[in-house]
Amino acid sequence: MKDRVVIIGPGRLGVALGYALWRAGAAETLTYFGRRPEPPAHPVFSELSARYNVGLHRPGPETTAVLLAVPDSAVGDVAAGLAARGSAPVGCAAFHLSGALTVEVLRPLHEAGYEVGSVHPLQSVADPVRSAEALRGCFYAVAGGPDARAVARRLLGYLDARILEVPERKRPVYHAAAVMASNYLAVLLDTASRLLEEAGIRADEALPALLPLAKGTLDNIASLGIGPALTGPIVRGDVETVRLHVQMLPEPERALYCALGRGALELAERAGLDKGAASRLRTLVECGDEVLRQR
Repeated sequence: MKDRVVIIGPGRLGVALGYALWRAGAAETLTYFGRRPEPPAHPVFSELSARYNVGLHRPGPETTAVLLAVPDSAVGDVAAGLAARGSAPVGCAAFHLSGALTVEVLRPLHEAGYEVGSVHPLQSVADPVRSAEALRGCFYAVAGGPDARAVARRLLGYLDARILEVPERKRPVYHAAAVMASNYLAVLLDTASRLLEEAGIRADEALPALLPLAKGTLDNIASLGIGPALTGPIVRGDVETVRLHVQMLPEPERALYCALGRGALELAERAGLDKGAASRLRTLVECGDEVLRQR
């Protein structure tokens, strides 16, 4: 069975996911509801001829899935607005795409007869065209009632998705993990790039110089696991190198270095780091006054 899908919100995630579902053959029809008079420039409209409607409407009678691809802060209002348009089409499921919100935010839709759930791709969607391919084969956190989960699994099956079952009360923790692995990785590379510039590297060379290092680390983690992939002065017990780093780094880079250093030290200790070296390193990454006075 192919689904008749409505997506509310033609932003990056909405159009990328719709494009992925259409290309995978999951959707018999694909309709978008948006606020602007014209849809965004995207192949889902120009090549695949997805329908576009301005404003919020009651989905057509044969609609089987509605995806609320709107910011977290707008999900509740959109759910209430859609519920006010009338009862659900028979057998239709509605999903929000938030990683942090629970299904409770869709209560108005449930009261209007929709099966409700949530579908969150554990993937970074920066480019709404290229990200469609990245949405195939990745993990998705799925929640909701049995009928809603069945619709989600049917749709995601076309994408060869891998399903994560996250308890409702733990969704903020799940989403924080996603933020740390994706968003904060970008922040970390931005910080490292600025430090290279401070060390005399040209701005246009800083990030290109770091990317092979970062990619190599991710490859090592994928093949070896996190512990064995950890390299560098902390896992080696190189106290003097870490001392130089802490003494030379400006704020707030020093605080970030020390916070991450404490995590690295925990990994190194689990791997059998010498207790004496671990103790001296702990003093350094706590960024105490004694260390800073030696600058």
